[in-house]
Amino acid sequence: MKTKHISMRQILILTLLVVFCALSGCSAKKQKVYRVGILTSFAPMLTIAEGFKAGMTELGYVEGKNIVYDVQVKDADPEGEKQTVKKFINDKVDLIFTFPTGASVTAYRIAQGTGIPVVFAMCGVEGNIQVESVRHPGGNITGVRFPGPDNVIRHLELMIELKPQTKRVWVTYDPCYPNTPIMLDALRLAASSKGITIVEASHTNAEEVQADLQAVAASGDIPDAILLLPEALSQSPSGSGVMIKFANKYRIPVGGGVPYTLDSGAVFSFLPDELEMGKMAAPLADKIFRGIPAGGTIPLVTPENHLWLNYKAAQELGLTVPEGLLSRADKIIR
Repeated sequence: MKTKHISMRQILILTLLVVFCALSGCSAKKQKVYRVGILTSFAPMLTIAEGFKAGMTELGYVEGKNIVYDVQVKDADPEGEKQTVKKFINDKVDLIFTFPTGASVTAYRIAQGTGIPVVFAMCGVEGNIQVESVRHPGGNITGVRFPGPDNVIRHLELMIELKPQTKRVWVTYDPCYPNTPIMLDALRLAASSKGITIVEASHTNAEEVQADLQAVAASGDIPDAILLLPEALSQSPSGSGVMIKFANKYRIPVGGGVPYTLDSGAVFSFLPDELEMGKMAAPLADKIFRGIPAGGTIPLVTPENHLWLNYKAAQELGLTVPEGLLSRADKIIR
């Protein structure tokens, strides 16, 4: 019986085949597919989800291959938000991504103790989510915070720059929205220091806002300006729409809303960019997937604000836009 000898050439070929098989995916190791539940309580901000997905793609997460998303929109539906978070938990998702404040607070509260990390965006942390510090949030949460109180003060200052004779500013708000108390405190303090009266109107829907403004019109006591607070009612298409329509009729400026309010006639928007915020949240999720605890060494991120000016609307209202303000604007609508 002859013994079959394996030549060095055959050994080399076999070695190359093994290496090729390993590199081409023939190995038994299966790639993990991450499951992410995305919840928003404000459909107009879905750009944030698009930014998050784009950021994850840049980091190597391919939708349908190694990551899947379950996107849920629950406009003005607190109970729906709660049930959605519970569904994510039951589905054992690897991460919950939420925005803005309302949905984020709901996810934070319900997901505590489940081991499922929460990453938020456009969330007013102050007074809503208990964190140890910006650099060390604690718990199982991190994200892109909304610099709420600072923004509200800046909105008032911008309105004064556009209309220096402003003395009375009308605002409405949903008293149950998480951002409301701390935003109002900041606005009241800033207005008092500048000798400005804040005319407050507490409402829960656009119909109530419209009825209130009709009463204002009937009284003839028209305010000098309207500010859109960073809360669900003021920023919603229905709520902001009613206020901008009133303002256009009585030729007073409106500011402080999300960028789409400029299309209806608001004079300025001073907020973080939504697509940018979504992308900023992606590296935080990536760190969690790589094994870093969300509340441990992953600090909160604060986005940069962007100033959008509706120069055309300001001119139609007879306002003189200072050159200094124009030079600071990131985008000008002419």
